[in-house]
Amino acid sequence: MNCNNLQKSLGWCQGTPELPGIKRRLYYISKLLIALWPKLPHDEKGRVQSAVYDGSFALVADAKWHYIDILPEKSQLTSEAQGEIPSQTQLNKLTAVHPGVGEEASAAAAYLNNNDNVFIVEDMKGNYRVVGSDKWTTKTTVAQDLGQGATGTTSTTIAVEASDECPAPFYKGVIVTEDGNIDIGATTGTGGAGTTGGSGSGGSIIDP
Repeated sequence: MNCNNLQKSLGWCQGTPELPGIKRRLYYISKLLIALWPKLPHDEKGRVQSAVYDGSFALVADAKWHYIDILPEKSQLTSEAQGEIPSQTQLNKLTAVHPGVGEEASAAAAYLNNNDNVFIVEDMKGNYRVVGSDKWTTKTTVAQDLGQGATGTTSTTIAVEASDECPAPFYKGVIVTEDGNIDIGATTGTGGAGTTGGSGSGGSIIDP
């Protein structure tokens, strides 16, 4: 049996800034509305060769990605290993805090809880990361806090747990949204071109 080694060196230039956190707008959709998933590259033995998706999400007719505006300073994306060798996977966890607790924010529980969703978030370097896989179910839960006293804080917190083959894969395809298509591949440098107003999104907006 020929087992090629996939391991590579992992360097870092001292002084290179690594900006923490995620930006203030995320995108989500039910997996029922995804007709075709992009693919993670694998070798002939099924080993993941890259954490970058190849291709774009293809949606069913008239489907769009929806957005949720969040508080970046209270939101977080993490990943940790789970399971045992040789079947270890990654558990990607997203905590997204939306400040509102009104009717629209409260209704989010109805269509996020008990639904199999996929989320896309953007980090502070303009990279888009996918939370959710076509192989395993995504668990989404919604909690709400109306605050306490005159100095309290309101929030609707969306917690996501999604198993995957690697930490939240990178996505460089197109996001079809209600406001137009975000062409992530057209991004040039940190922050990107054609930034959506107020969303903190780094991709270029093109007309659908």
